[in-house]
Amino acid sequence: MDKRLYTFCLAILPVMICSGMVYSVLALYFANLGATTSQIGLIYTTGALTGALTGPCLGRLADRYGRKPVIMGAMLSFFLVFLAYALMRHIQLAFPIQAVEGVAWAGLGAAATALVADLAPRSRRGWAMGIYDRTWFIGWIVGPTFGGFVAEHLGFRQTFMIASSLILIGLAVLLLWVKEPPRPGAG
Repeated sequence: MDKRLYTFCLAILPVMICSGMVYSVLALYFANLGATTSQIGLIYTTGALTGALTGPCLGRLADRYGRKPVIMGAMLSFFLVFLAYALMRHIQLAFPIQAVEGVAWAGLGAAATALVADLAPRSRRGWAMGIYDRTWFIGWIVGPTFGGFVAEHLGFRQTFMIASSLILIGLAVLLLWVKEPPRPGAG
């Protein structure tokens, strides 16, 4: 169980690093593209709203078809979102991009925690969730510093391109080495 959990956390770590990279500079990037403070708030609200609306449905999909396909879809969505941020030229495009990102967060949130619970015996689920949470924190320790440095020295767009590339590493680990355990009564 420990090896499977750590392998899954390794697959998720690039997402956490990239989210730290991106969110440390995203509002500044939006402002650089001409967004007002109110628009920036509405952009983030768009992502939260789509996540809130789609979370239960994505959780149901993870129950029906498996956690790994939903997590892979979320990670692929993050890859596309970060790439879209790098390529966008008008702030209006941030709204649909953020909507997709909200769906990706909802899918990852529902399916990843369910997978962690599936990987751990009932008596160790709290510990397993703590290990998974630690992965989030490590990503958010490394990501903002790295993202701020890259954005300052290479630019916003390069920050998002690097984030997109790192997501592919996590996707590869997930695809090649993370095995979803069978779930009784799944289907």
